[in-house]
Amino acid sequence: LADAFETLASARTIASDFAHLLPASQRRTLLGIAQLIMLGELAVNRVLDNLQVPD
Repeated sequence: LADAFETLASARTIASDFAHLLPASQRRTLLGIAQLIMLGELAVNRVLDNLQVPD
């Protein structure tokens, strides 16, 4: 899960950085995709927070 979180965080950063190189209509699409990636990142983070570590 930690690797999934890091991968999603990297993908979001790449998408956001690349979006600024595109024309406005494509930029909005890619920024929307970046937001969807962020939602996946938040979901993974929530699972990590709720994970019970065995004693």
